[in-house]
Amino acid sequence: MDKNEKNYIALVLLHVAIGALIYLIQPISKLYGFSIFILGLYYVIKTRNRNNEVLIVAAYIVGSEVFLRMTGGNILYEFSKYGVMIFLSMGMYYSGFSKNAVPFWIYLLLLLPGVVIATETLNLQSDLRTSIAFNISGPACLGISSIYTYNRKIIYSQLNNLLLSLGLPIISTTVYLILYTPELKTILVSTSSNSATSGGFGPNQVATILGIGMFIFFTRLILVSKTKLLFIFNLIILFNIVYRGLVTFSRGGMLTGFIMIILFLVMLYKDISSYARSQLYILFVFILATFVLTWMYTSSQTSGLIDKRYANQDATGRAKESKFTGREEIWDSEIAAFEDHPIFGIGVAKGLEIRKEKTGETITSHNEITRTLAEHGTMGIIALLIVFFTPFFLYLDNKQNIFIFCFLIFWLMTVNHAAMRIAASAFVYSLSLLKVYMDEETPIHRE
Repeated sequence: MDKNEKNYIALVLLHVAIGALIYLIQPISKLYGFSIFILGLYYVIKTRNRNNEVLIVAAYIVGSEVFLRMTGGNILYEFSKYGVMIFLSMGMYYSGFSKNAVPFWIYLLLLLPGVVIATETLNLQSDLRTSIAFNISGPACLGISSIYTYNRKIIYSQLNNLLLSLGLPIISTTVYLILYTPELKTILVSTSSNSATSGGFGPNQVATILGIGMFIFFTRLILVSKTKLLFIFNLIILFNIVYRGLVTFSRGGMLTGFIMIILFLVMLYKDISSYARSQLYILFVFILATFVLTWMYTSSQTSGLIDKRYANQDATGRAKESKFTGREEIWDSEIAAFEDHPIFGIGVAKGLEIRKEKTGETITSHNEITRTLAEHGTMGIIALLIVFFTPFFLYLDNKQNIFIFCFLIFWLMTVNHAAMRIAASAFVYSLSLLKVYMDEETPIHRE
C-alpha cells in the first residue's frame, strides 16, 4: 500500500469518525461547519489559489451542506451557497476568469428583471430580502460557479481530488444516517419518502446528495482502485451509500445517480483501448451483480416496500394516481403564470406567495424549470438555454472531460425534482465547463 492509498483510507476513516461524533454530540456540528469555512479561508489565502484550491474547498462545502443542515451546523440555512460564491469569487480574484465566460454574465443579467419585478409585486406580508434570496441564491451560485470554471484548465488527477473532496462529507452523512435510523421494519408502514430514514431531514435533499455520492465512489471504484484492498474498501463505501439512499424512499436522487453512472460508462467505453474494454466488461458484470444484491438486501430489509415504491405503488400494491406525488398541480400553476406573464414573469418568489394565498400553505416549487418560466418569463427561457447548451459547445474542444455529460445530467434531473435547494446542482453543473487534460496518473488507456 503506497502513501496515497494510506492517506485516502485515513481521510475516509476521519469522516466516519466525524459522522459518529456529531451523532453522539450534535452541537459539534456547528464547530465542524465553522471550521470548514475558517480552514478553507486559510488554505486559499495561503496557496493563493495556485492549483484551483478554491474548487477543493467549494466541493467540500457542497458535500457537507445537507449533513450540516440536518444536524444544525450551518451558520445560515443557505450559507453553503453563499460559501461557494465567496470562495469562487476569491478564486477569480487570485486567478482571474475566462474572457469567453460571457454567456454566464448574460445568464446572471437575465435573472435581474425577475428580482426587480419581485420588489414591486411581493406583498407586505413577505419578508422581501429572505424570499428573494431563497429563490435566487441557487441560480446566482450557478452563475458565479460557471464564470469561474468556464474553460478553466485542470488536469484529470485534480478533478479526481475535487470529486473526492465533495464525496468525503457524504461518508459522514452516511454514517450519521446509519446511527440515526432505527430498525427499518418498525418504522416503514408506507411507500412514501421517509424522514426517519433521512436523519430527520428532507428525504429529497438527502437522496440527492447520496446520489452524487454513489456516482463519485462508483467512479473511484472503476478508475482509482489500484489494489484489491482499495477495491473492496471502495465497494463497502458504495454499498452503504446506495443502501442508505434507497431507504430514504426518495427516488429522484438515486435515479439521477444511476443515470450518471450509465453515462460515465458510455463515455469511458468509447475512450479506452480494446484491452481496457475487456477488463471493463468483467468489472461491469461484477458491479452489476453487487447492485442487484444491494437491491435484494434493501427489499428484504423493507419487507418489499422499496419494490413497490419504485413501481409507483402504495403499501398494498395498488398503483398510485400520481407518479410525481402531486407536484403536477404546482407545475400547472407555474405554467399558467408564465402564460399570463410571458416576457418578464411574475417576479422572484411570487409563485410561492400566490400558492400560499390560494391554499394557506407554504408550498415551494420542486421544479426549477417551471419556476424559472413563471418567475422570469422569456428571460428565464433564454437563461435555461444558455445553461443547457453551453457544455455541448465546449465538448467539441473538451473531449478529455469524460464526466461532462454526467455533470450536466445531474443538474438537469436534480432541478426537475429538487429545484436548486442545495448548492450541489449549481456547483456540479459548473464542473461540466472545466477544460480537462490527462496526466501521467490517468488510468485510461487510449487507442
